[in-house]
Amino acid sequence: MNWQALIPLIILLVLMFAVGIWSSRNVRSSETFLESYFLGDRGMGGFILAMTMTATYGSASSFIGGPGTAYTQGLGWVLLAMTQVVTGYFVLTVLGKKFAIVTRKYKAVTMVDFLKERYQSKWVVLFSALSIIIFLFSAMAAQWIGGARLIESLTGLQYTTALFIFALSVLVYVIIGGFRAVALTDAIQGSVMFVGTLILLIATIIAGGGIPAIMDDLASENINLITPYGAEGTLTPTYVSSFWILVGVGVVALPQVTVRAMSYKDSRSMHRAIIIGTIVVGFIMLNMHLIGVFARPILPGIEIADQVMPLIALEVLPAWVAGLVLAAPMAAIMSTVDSLLLLVSSTIVKDVYLNYIETKASQQKVMKLSMGVTAVLGIGVFLMSLNPPDLIIWLNLFAFGGLEAAFIWPIILGLYWKKGNKYGALASMVTGVGLYILSDSFFPQPLGLHSVVLPVVFSLASYILVSFGTQHKQSPAPEI
Repeated sequence: MNWQALIPLIILLVLMFAVGIWSSRNVRSSETFLESYFLGDRGMGGFILAMTMTATYGSASSFIGGPGTAYTQGLGWVLLAMTQVVTGYFVLTVLGKKFAIVTRKYKAVTMVDFLKERYQSKWVVLFSALSIIIFLFSAMAAQWIGGARLIESLTGLQYTTALFIFALSVLVYVIIGGFRAVALTDAIQGSVMFVGTLILLIATIIAGGGIPAIMDDLASENINLITPYGAEGTLTPTYVSSFWILVGVGVVALPQVTVRAMSYKDSRSMHRAIIIGTIVVGFIMLNMHLIGVFARPILPGIEIADQVMPLIALEVLPAWVAGLVLAAPMAAIMSTVDSLLLLVSSTIVKDVYLNYIETKASQQKVMKLSMGVTAVLGIGVFLMSLNPPDLIIWLNLFAFGGLEAAFIWPIILGLYWKKGNKYGALASMVTGVGLYILSDSFFPQPLGLHSVVLPVVFSLASYILVSFGTQHKQSPAPEI
């Protein structure tokens, strides 16, 4: 067991526990448990908002699967990955102040709360909740697998043992601390990511003899590695451009990111978060994917691409520094999985149980139920992750696409178009999710595009056409 590399990770986990325990005091003393547990009392400042969005969006696919794919595809995947730069900008400018004002007016704690009040439809709520639970379970499984793989590579422990350690660490501080613990730990973890990726990139460049030498080595192996088209020439301009829908514009519809646009304190915090978040996301994504490409001449022949990050860190850095740097992907994974866990928990408790099962449950009962559901969900994901798939990046991106196909138009048009109604929203969600699952399963690149593009286009058409066609059936939309 590499104790020198392991100590920084242990320090990180202890710090996360301390934050969770401190945050639990605020949660238990709050008079509005739901807002405190799931939104941190809507009090996030600009820096914390930017970091919690960055750390939540960055995940096992970004920090383990992404560099691993860049290792196999070359600089073309770096170009594709940089479409993620606009993530924070799009979320906070498209939703912006209006979303925060409306969700406060509706007293919405979750994204589904907003949809419930906007469309006044039980079926919109239930289909939304079902979509979140199904697709986010896939996303959570990818994160837990990534975290376990990282601990496994550092410690030499068996995968199952590593998975248990990761699961226990995340569950404890999320269950006791809620959103405030998640947001504060995200700020710490985002800072670790920013510094850690820079250190590792510089060390990798030095180990490779400098950028010109690395480029020469890549070109001598396969000239396509230094072109925009990927090692096998499969990254066409059409596909790369359409990928921007999945990891750029469409991120507006991801519930785990959208909920951040409900939680900021004021307009100044939002504007500051837009600037900080765009810079940090661009910096981290560029560094991580360049590390994956530049690692290829230094460590040729890695068969399991998801091992590139830990292997290159242990190769080019002293063990204790490698442990510190590898706290960055661990931070990304932990921050993503804790946010997803809390989001699915809030969907079950707030959007289903309190809306349709026991509408007048006491705050004490809601508190116990929220923590209990979070624990049960964590155990469920742990069991699902015991037999991991080989390619976690595609599992995560599948979840992204499904959520975007379901929610992008009901959220955006529901916010800005008064004529949109519950029939249009439900038609859009069913069309988007149905076509996305069919496309991803049987036609993964229709017309050379990513499989999310056509479902998003058809779901837009469904929303508009059905809303227009059912105006006579719909009561006036609530004021927003």
